[in-house]
Amino acid sequence: MDPPGSSDPDVSVPDEHWRAAGDRIQALLDASASGGAAARERAEQLVREITDLYGAGLQRLLALAMRAAPDVGDDIAADDLVASLLLVHGLHPHPVERRIAAALDTVRPYLGSHGGDVHLLDVDGEVVRLQFSGSCRRCPSSAVTLELAVEDAVRAAAPEISSIEVVAQQSEKGTAAASAVISAESLLEHVRAGVHVPAAWHPVPTLSELAPGEVGGFRVAGTTVLACRVGDDVYAYQDRCGGCGESLAGAVLHRRMASADVVLRCPRCHAHFDVVHAGAPIDETPGGSAYLEPVPVLIRSGVLSVALPRSTAASVA
Repeated sequence: MDPPGSSDPDVSVPDEHWRAAGDRIQALLDASASGGAAARERAEQLVREITDLYGAGLQRLLALAMRAAPDVGDDIAADDLVASLLLVHGLHPHPVERRIAAALDTVRPYLGSHGGDVHLLDVDGEVVRLQFSGSCRRCPSSAVTLELAVEDAVRAAAPEISSIEVVAQQSEKGTAAASAVISAESLLEHVRAGVHVPAAWHPVPTLSELAPGEVGGFRVAGTTVLACRVGDDVYAYQDRCGGCGESLAGAVLHRRMASADVVLRCPRCHAHFDVVHAGAPIDETPGGSAYLEPVPVLIRSGVLSVALPRSTAASVA
């Protein structure tokens, strides 16, 4: 059956319909397994034949377009849907180094919230080498959280990459220094070991509706996420105060006196947290307050999305 609006050339199909196409195809393949191994194999072969046919057509169209207008590659790459299809067929007009560098730019605001940064050193065949720098400011965020953001961005931009390596930061004397964000040994260790992070990305398009300085609560996969916009960037946290442990519903942002830092104040215990820097506690109280728990936020397929552990989503759904 045709997707909504496909009969009218003036009505475009929403991007969300095509972003879910992969899931629909996989569901149909899984359903074909009910007919036995032979039925599943025939269904997979059918998908491969159709994919190869359209891939050959895309290759010819791309060649014709770039022959007529050599600079059209940038416009093509800027379209998320077209770019994703070109990646599937290995036809993306931009080299892998450029794609990875652009992908790392998308995660820099999140790494910056942990006081760090990431640098692309080189791409050797199917191996990407990265280096992290900066200061985590005693951020307790786990290696898995940062790994998730970096791995997801790199693999989405360059699916041909087989592994990601982290190179230890070098000191001025030339000796290896520990990564200031988190140790090079722990960061991406699950990627090197071939174990994927037990987390899932969830598109939350309404995050883009937050106005600068606004705080909002969003129900995602059965759990509540608190998000706020500071300038052009969106930061998200689990809805739990690091001071009193209660919900942050009703929290507001304001700037500290004699400082440009933006802080979030708990409406119950009045504890303050630096939302731009990993939710670090600001108040010096007996015993202190714990950090807020950051939730990764990235633009995936053109939509702001958050990552939640699968176990958490399953337990609260």
